[in-house]
Amino acid sequence: MIKTWLITGGSSGFGKAMTKQLLERGNRVVGTVRNRNKIQDLLTAYPETFDCELLDVTDVPAVHRIVSTAFEKYGRIDVVVSNAGYGLFGCAEELSDAEINHILATNLTGSIQLIRSAIPYMRLQGGGRIIQISSYGGQVAYAANSLYHATKFGIEGFCESVAQEVAQFGIGVTIIEPGGARTEFRYGSAKVACLMPEYESCHAFMDMLDASKGLAPGDPEKMAARIIESVTKGKTPLRMVLGSQALQATITRLEERLAEYKKQKALAASTDIVAG
Repeated sequence: MIKTWLITGGSSGFGKAMTKQLLERGNRVVGTVRNRNKIQDLLTAYPETFDCELLDVTDVPAVHRIVSTAFEKYGRIDVVVSNAGYGLFGCAEELSDAEINHILATNLTGSIQLIRSAIPYMRLQGGGRIIQISSYGGQVAYAANSLYHATKFGIEGFCESVAQEVAQFGIGVTIIEPGGARTEFRYGSAKVACLMPEYESCHAFMDMLDASKGLAPGDPEKMAARIIESVTKGKTPLRMVLGSQALQATITRLEERLAEYKKQKALAASTDIVAG
């Protein structure tokens, strides 16, 4: 079935891969980008079904305006994909106030406001699907990536709550947790703080960002295809992990966390009010 999708961050990575695959299948895509030149090939190939809008998701009024215009123009948006975001590497002390504020505004607040903007329209149209591109870094945290993890842990909590709120309206929510993939996210758009020698032991991420020292295992085209397929399936889990390394790391961390909690039963009970 042909659908209309709204995708933020559509000029590279998962956003562009999804947009291309959807257009090839005859779907309509409203894509937001910060640079039209990076998406010109698709604009030329699909002038009738690809509607490209300039958007910086840190501009909240612009987010509301783009969403409203899209729903009003096409009557129905079946799927909204919150994909815009970037990585910021550096230990907490190494990060500047400006770097912190910008990644929170982009990865967290930008996603929240996009989803909030779409909900009233989806409720009134009788349903739809919201897809949040998160990361397995929304479940597993590593050193020198604290603010990125803060945005992903945060948006996952938001989406888990929203999913319970909007299910009654036929709106589904899916959190996508990809592992490392061969996209511009890692090899182009990632930002690095002003590093301090005191934290050199935490700077192993520099090798990860260097493509000459090994590429990420994830195939962004295959990941994009799995995300699209999730919309056509009858029931999709709230969280969907993409990449075997990411899945194993997530399972390991959750098992460790669960084991820690199970050891705290007596401690937790010691704070209860005992009925007398």
